[in-house]
Amino acid sequence: MFLVCGEALFDLFPEDTSIRGSVKFDARAGGSPFNVAIGLARLDTASALLTGISRDMLGEKLTEVLMHEGVSTEYLIRTGRRTTLSLIGLDASGSPSYSFYGIGSADCGVKYKHLPAIGDEITGLHFGSYSTVVRPVAKAFAKLARKQRDKFISYDPNIRLTIEPNLNVWRAGVKRFASCTDILKISREDYDLLYTNADPAKQVQHWIDSGVKLVILTDGGKKIKAWSNCGIEISVTPPSFNVVDTVGAGDTFQAALLKCLLEYADPKHAATSLDQSQLTSILNFAATAAALTCTRRGADLPTSAEVESIMRTHAADKT
Repeated sequence: MFLVCGEALFDLFPEDTSIRGSVKFDARAGGSPFNVAIGLARLDTASALLTGISRDMLGEKLTEVLMHEGVSTEYLIRTGRRTTLSLIGLDASGSPSYSFYGIGSADCGVKYKHLPAIGDEITGLHFGSYSTVVRPVAKAFAKLARKQRDKFISYDPNIRLTIEPNLNVWRAGVKRFASCTDILKISREDYDLLYTNADPAKQVQHWIDSGVKLVILTDGGKKIKAWSNCGIEISVTPPSFNVVDTVGAGDTFQAALLKCLLEYADPKHAATSLDQSQLTSILNFAATAAALTCTRRGADLPTSAEVESIMRTHAADKT
């Protein structure tokens, strides 16, 4: 079983702002790690979520969603703190902007002493987003990552400046988690925020020198680039679909990437031994999964059957 560590919240999408003094919302369960855990389950990969979950109505709803999706709730930490809310606005291209209401909330308030023991059934852990920079949870997860570094570790900073505006805090978080990470996936948008005008190849080499085995740089609908510590460097062009919005696309890519690596008996070793063909195949699968999510509203991640069906169709079109 793969353990995803991070936030769980509700995304609020404005439905109707035409009435003066009134706004209707469509509330969807979300949060980057929450989405990744569900994405893995939908891709037929056993997953669990480690996060603080409120005992309030919204926390109960989040738990219900996890159980319905087949994500293990064994590692949830129940608390009396409130559930985080995220207000999402979409621009003309479907790209989201976020406003967070979560200071002192259930997912942010986790301390190391609250963490459950990690069982032998856990084959690896994923960390990401604001749970890796907001204290006290960031401190707890950094310590957990260090202690579990013999397992397969994945990391995606997934920057949210509306909840932590200080980029130096994010840079420190990336440095901290990169030191015990096997797979580091980062979007071009996040990279440019952290390392403005810096050559990605040089930063990638720095991460690899610090112990990262595989670095992946996504760029929306543009080419995905990957570098491994065995010297492989490739790029893959994602498929093109009609975009409804891009909410959850990065989480989908992350889940699909992990699903593929976890199919190897030793994913930690696989991360450093993939050949060019194997890595290209993995990136194509992850890119197709992410593109499918973009055809839907919100973080509605696809199943394995959906991804494989689209890939078969695309392969047939090319013949």
